[in-house]
Amino acid sequence: MDFETVSPDVFGRSLRGLGLNLLVRDVARSAAFLRHVFGIATHRESADFAIAAYGAQLFQLHADATYGSHPLPGLLPEAGARGAGLEIRLYDTDPDIAAARAEAAGGVVLQPATDKPHGLREACILDPDGYAWVPSRPIHPAKEDTP
Repeated sequence: MDFETVSPDVFGRSLRGLGLNLLVRDVARSAAFLRHVFGIATHRESADFAIAAYGAQLFQLHADATYGSHPLPGLLPEAGARGAGLEIRLYDTDPDIAAARAEAAGGVVLQPATDKPHGLREACILDPDGYAWVPSRPIHPAKEDTP
């Protein structure tokens, strides 16, 4: 599917499984952060909307105004973090590189890249809207992953 030319109705009908829509204050700012820090591809970007692709996973960025009559915007804080209690995990992203890029871009690194007991090296990074992104990689490849 060509994300740059697909019509909204065809795109909408193609979605399956679990979907994620992030309400953001500024789509361009959020898309640029995701591209720069995590290498996430963005498509169909406008002031109101963008399709984001991380590997085979798709999610969407929506400007607050696009949710006009939806009840969710009434629950959003006027300032501060929006995603408290949610971690968006990126299992195929180097946490050391992502944390360095986030710091260089003036982002907030809540936790630097750290080896965790569950076998992953991960960092915790807040985006401009306060969503927590957790890039991670296995500390050591599993036996079945090595030749």
